[in-house]
Amino acid sequence: MKTRILLVSICWVGYNAEAQQMPQYSQYVFNALHINPAYAGYKIDPFVQATYRSQFVDFPGSPETFSVSADMASENERMGYGAMLLSDRIGATRTQTAMATYSYRIQLKERAFLGFGLSAGATEYMLDGSMFQPDDPSDAGIPTGRINMFTPNLNAGLFFHSDSWFAGLSVFNLVGKRNLENEDIALSVHRNHYFFQLGTLIHISEMSAFKPSILIREDFNSPTSFDINAMMLFHDRVWAGGAFRSNIGSPRGEEVITPQNRTALVGLLDVFVTENLRFGYAYDFNLSQIHNFRNNSHEISLGYYLGNRTSPSSKCF
Repeated sequence: MKTRILLVSICWVGYNAEAQQMPQYSQYVFNALHINPAYAGYKIDPFVQATYRSQFVDFPGSPETFSVSADMASENERMGYGAMLLSDRIGATRTQTAMATYSYRIQLKERAFLGFGLSAGATEYMLDGSMFQPDDPSDAGIPTGRINMFTPNLNAGLFFHSDSWFAGLSVFNLVGKRNLENEDIALSVHRNHYFFQLGTLIHISEMSAFKPSILIREDFNSPTSFDINAMMLFHDRVWAGGAFRSNIGSPRGEEVITPQNRTALVGLLDVFVTENLRFGYAYDFNLSQIHNFRNNSHEISLGYYLGNRTSPSSKCF
């Protein structure tokens, strides 16, 4: 098992020069705080959500992500406040992030708003050398214990929404890149990552709606990743739908497929179990050509409104 963990870690770290390094989520369609700080306060009521994601489930050392986020709007609904704790692990590497978020929105016209958001905090990159099983234990280039590196972090975003459509643009990892450049062992590439989101909400009735959307991920060093989503709201309580995820410009002969660099079909479900309790589930079916890695991914979330939630059919999320 340790050999497999080492293999995954080597593939991941060795592929840093090309692969996007942000954690992968499928349920951002229900909580865009994962991809845009300007989303903080959008739901108005205080909202807390925990999300767990396991990728390539049956493969030892496979990626696991756990996050807890919370956000709320001010009394006049102009400002939003949020916080997030995130832990992302693959093989012998782990990334942990803590961020605080502030957003401010202005009214452009009736029921149309533009929000500006900033998240600030710190990120820890860690490599656990005790998980390695080298052929030559005396090799000084192989770490034998834990290596930790810290960097400040800053994210920024814009988020527009009305009753019928929404759009978002954000950039992550604005600061802190130089903290990792001079390290002998590169645990990760702390480069800028960009997210562009666009979608519409089509009201079918008072209790149902259709929401198509697209998300584009870009870091200008690896293939552009995109999601095409289609969701339906039933009885004002159940969102169900799916997504197609793929890339543009994958290099020829590529043999290592990372969680952010693969083609997949995604099934999505989000249910209001009660007026305040929200349950979400996503299942990623991997379509990549490397069948040895074809174990699929699961993502589970639980969210809770600490107030009287606004009807979901009147919101984009």
